[in-house]
Amino acid sequence: MNLLKSLAPIKFGCRSTATCRACFSFFHSSADASVEVHSQEQEVVIALGSNVGDRLQNFDEALQAMKKSGVQITRHACLYETEPAYVTDQPQFLNSAVRGITKLGPHELLGVLKKIEKDMGRTDGIRYGPRLIDLDILFYGRFKVHSDILTVPHERIWERPFVMAPLMDLLGTDIDSDTVPYGHSFANHPGGLFESWKNLGGESLIGKDGMKRVLPIGNQLWDWSKRTSVMGILNLTPDSFSDGGNYPSVEAAVSQVRLMVAEGVDIIDFGAQSTRPMASRISPEEELDRLLPVLEAVRQMPEVEGKLLSVDTFYSQVASEAVDKGAHMVNDVSGGQLDPGMHNVVAALKVPYVAMHMRGDPSTMQNSGNLQYSDVCKEVASELYTRVRDAELSGIPSWRIIIDPGIGFSKKTEHNLDILTGLPTIRSEIAKISLAVSHVPMLIGPSRKRFLGEICAHSTAADRDPATVASVTTGILGGANIVRVHNVKDNLDAAKLCDAILLRRR
Repeated sequence: MNLLKSLAPIKFGCRSTATCRACFSFFHSSADASVEVHSQEQEVVIALGSNVGDRLQNFDEALQAMKKSGVQITRHACLYETEPAYVTDQPQFLNSAVRGITKLGPHELLGVLKKIEKDMGRTDGIRYGPRLIDLDILFYGRFKVHSDILTVPHERIWERPFVMAPLMDLLGTDIDSDTVPYGHSFANHPGGLFESWKNLGGESLIGKDGMKRVLPIGNQLWDWSKRTSVMGILNLTPDSFSDGGNYPSVEAAVSQVRLMVAEGVDIIDFGAQSTRPMASRISPEEELDRLLPVLEAVRQMPEVEGKLLSVDTFYSQVASEAVDKGAHMVNDVSGGQLDPGMHNVVAALKVPYVAMHMRGDPSTMQNSGNLQYSDVCKEVASELYTRVRDAELSGIPSWRIIIDPGIGFSKKTEHNLDILTGLPTIRSEIAKISLAVSHVPMLIGPSRKRFLGEICAHSTAADRDPATVASVTTGILGGANIVRVHNVKDNLDAAKLCDAILLRRR
């Protein structure tokens, strides 16, 4: 009998050999047959790669197949587009990784992954050559596995930035908060995975040396680190705080879109439900009646070719129908809290999802109970991560998430100022739990908000544009990647200046 060469608990593993034997008994008789008797779930890390066909669709199909085959996905890394390694004369790869839980033994899991690859159409080819889908077991619980057909941890992790980057995303910087610090005991450096990643080059590799983080949106892979994107606001409501009632007809809305496009907008955000403080909620049907005629008309405009369209809604029905009519992303001020079906719907739509921080709903968000913070940046980070975590468990991967700290939503003036100057703190607090979520694009929306009027003594919203430019500048220099504004032209100029400053810092 050809036994596994080793299957040993390490320092973060079971407390005793007896306990481990109770958890697992492994018998391996040949390269094609194995019996693994086990009773406990194990956490696993699986790497994904593809450079043939629709690479993102290949990932989506593989993840669905894994879920159906006994692997519950719990975390997703960011998405990376990378230059090929070893065999360089081939298309660029998409790479990522997931954490999951399974009752499958390691060889059973290997068999499942190989079957998924085969069912999807992968064929034998040259080593390190093009492949439709590549699924590798990086870690299996806290165990080392050596057999004729499987080595875990994967033997070449440590030399491959395109594997290490997504692997790091699955961890948090606060090891005590991470339920599975498995890799730190396997890493080939005394400092664990973090030191191994640092020795490879770490974050300095991202955006150069053939590796960039990307977010799939529309028909493109968006590298949001290159420059700040400007999202123009199109309110189709009679009661929004700044421009409610300004676009009562489809023609008026189309004219405003044409102006924003001429001024250089990147994303147009359609809102048909007011979320100002104390706003009354309308039904999904009424929201759709306002939204769809304008969205359909804008989709027919030649000028919007190459622009991204976003729907600002907390209703899953509105999100679904808007995407069906051509919207590229969903912007949800509630982070999924006001419609329990939102996360599942967006997961099925496979579009980017903006999860914003808010307590309560627009009619209650400024109640005294929702305005209590001991440390607003830390608490916003924690609560926002909870929203993202729920979205991820519903099937929205990190590579489709955008975060928004919710300036003006359940915040006092001082809270908004602390957030504007504390965006790096919000990212670092999230990084303690999830490096992947800390890396995703961040959107801010301070435009013409009441706190700017309070500080600058402007009761009319349109008079707050200079203050908006100042707040947008502060946010971009603090790490915001998307700014949501009413005045596209002036804020685009501010974004360009900030981008130039940031480029000089690199």
